[in-house]
Amino acid sequence: MAAALKSTPPSLQLNRPETHFLVRLKPTIVSTRRFAPMASFTAIRSLGIGETFSNLKKQGKTKGAQKRLCANIHVEPDMSIEFSVGCVISKDGRKEELNSRLLAKVALIPYITAGDPDLKTTAEALKVLDACGCDIIELGVPYSDPLADGPVIQAAATRSLARGTNFEAITSMLKEVVPLVSCPIALFTYYNPILKRGIGKFMSTVKDIGVHGLVVPDVPLEETGVLRKEAVKNKLELVLLTTPTTPTERMKAIVEAADGFVYLVSSVGVTGARASISDRVQTLLRDIKESTTKPVAVGFGISKPEHVKQVAAWGADGVIVGSAMVNLLGEAKSPEEGLKELESFTKSLKAALP
Repeated sequence: MAAALKSTPPSLQLNRPETHFLVRLKPTIVSTRRFAPMASFTAIRSLGIGETFSNLKKQGKTKGAQKRLCANIHVEPDMSIEFSVGCVISKDGRKEELNSRLLAKVALIPYITAGDPDLKTTAEALKVLDACGCDIIELGVPYSDPLADGPVIQAAATRSLARGTNFEAITSMLKEVVPLVSCPIALFTYYNPILKRGIGKFMSTVKDIGVHGLVVPDVPLEETGVLRKEAVKNKLELVLLTTPTTPTERMKAIVEAADGFVYLVSSVGVTGARASISDRVQTLLRDIKESTTKPVAVGFGISKPEHVKQVAAWGADGVIVGSAMVNLLGEAKSPEEGLKELESFTKSLKAALP
């Protein structure tokens, strides 16, 4: 072995390492320059829930101004043209009051259950909903005793839990998905899972994965103090619910305490698709809006484009669609088919909104 080394010319021993070193150094430098910008490109900063509603309001004002200008420009030549804030000129020359609510952009807020049919499909569904133009997404954390949920969402939660879905797996999935979507995500969770982990720990975990808000349907108003304190500390928006049977004074207290938006439950009972939306929602919306300037979103029972259109016309700032979405994913022949149906349905709802 020693003899072999001595017989090797010294020049070859020097040249081989030098050539090898120079060839490997260049690709390393190029590789670093190529991939550094891509990491920053894929990360998307989503607005908060309150910011999202503010943005939609601004877009609505712009749209309203454009419509007023367009209406005035198309008046018949022999009629006088008048610019007036809050009205348009019809073709017969009459002033018509402009309903600003019809010009406002209304938030589409879908709800899906995490882990149904599986967390991989949930991750893809979040991306699909975002790509379809949804403004906020509610992601349900499956729970064994979902008191506010109807049979569709209860079944979805049962299937998800049976497959082993837990809070840790959901947060792990969200860490990967949240940076890839542009709309804020709010977790829909019952109070017990929060208490089980500790309110402070739960809130900090949720904040760290990039979630913007929480909907806790079963927490009593009297017990929201600690939740609100920790939510504010972690820059999370705590959405509270009011129902058709909520007394007026209590409704005002709920509205005052809510952050992000006020969740108006459209009907008495649990979640689930319904044939029609009660006319009473219009009155409830008016009553709430007399008490606050915070955005109000309507949920429970909204399952069709015509429902979405009707609730938006009544003055809602957002519409929440849950059971219909969950049913598409849970009952589809395959995850791929479910995602296709989800995309088609979401686009039909979005098209029905102003």
